[in-house]
Amino acid sequence: MSQPPISPRRPLTLRDVSEASGVSEMTVSRVLRNRGDVSDTTREKVLEASKRLGYVPNKIAGALASQRVNLVAVIIPSLSNLVFPEVLGGISAGLEETGLQPVVGVTNYSPEKEEAVLYEMLSWRPSGVIVAGLEHTDAARAMMENAGVPIVEIMDVDGQGVDSVIGISHRRAGLHMAEAIIAAGYRKIGFLGTKMPDDHRARKRFEGFKEGLSLAGLELADTEFYHGGSALLKGREMTEAILKRNPDIDFLYYSNDMIGAGGLLWCLENGIDIPGRLGLAGFNGVELLDGLPRRLATMDACRRQIGLRAADIISGKAQDGQIGGALIELEPVLELGDTVRKI
Repeated sequence: MSQPPISPRRPLTLRDVSEASGVSEMTVSRVLRNRGDVSDTTREKVLEASKRLGYVPNKIAGALASQRVNLVAVIIPSLSNLVFPEVLGGISAGLEETGLQPVVGVTNYSPEKEEAVLYEMLSWRPSGVIVAGLEHTDAARAMMENAGVPIVEIMDVDGQGVDSVIGISHRRAGLHMAEAIIAAGYRKIGFLGTKMPDDHRARKRFEGFKEGLSLAGLELADTEFYHGGSALLKGREMTEAILKRNPDIDFLYYSNDMIGAGGLLWCLENGIDIPGRLGLAGFNGVELLDGLPRRLATMDACRRQIGLRAADIISGKAQDGQIGGALIELEPVLELGDTVRKI
């Protein structure tokens, strides 16, 4: 005998919590919205009943009146890149106890995907937007300019922001890395990185790096680029390829730590003297480097601090009280590790 179809349970209402706690619906509403003068005893009764029943307030109903939901749109290029989880951790920590919750969208470094994600997120009327980078389509920029909420562009300060901007100068980061490499006595330098038509921050570091070499009368000896696949494996493959093609290179600068870690492991396995015969450096300062046989030279890009500061602006907790129009440039920390000769 077949069972009759199970009817979907009706959603719980304020009346259910009111009946379970023995107080009025208006009082339940005041408690759950943390508004109004309610005694501690009454508040505890309402919260206990709400928790026991599994009641979740309907935030959309409140949003219809305020035209805002307590969500913060966070738009990033990638979740597989180790850089962005630390940024998200900073944002999440910064929004704690503010009543705001981050909602994440991923663009895969596509301007068109960013535009589509932004459109969908703004249609829910979030309380603010945090977006990685300064380069957007005209339509995406127009949407942000007219959103009527705080907009924080993060990770980069080399360009014109829509509202508030928090990050580092990637051009200066690349230039300072070139200066450190040259000061350590290296002269025949190669660059290895991702193909970067849409990774604007990597492109700016590359431009700054070449500028630093040019100021010292040097040019890149060789380059090697990749697209997709495991960054660690690609780092090994690229390092082998560039050194076979150009064995006289005495330094390799990688656009990120993951391919740099792969390159370091390949060099050590092949008996190359690091940093005497060959120096290496990456970028980002990810925790992965702590587990390598030698500490790869890198730059800490202030990722968690960027996330925290962005959250403070969105929530109104910024130290200067500024909600919009902030420009905060952080300084990345150069860590020479074990793969650059000591001066």
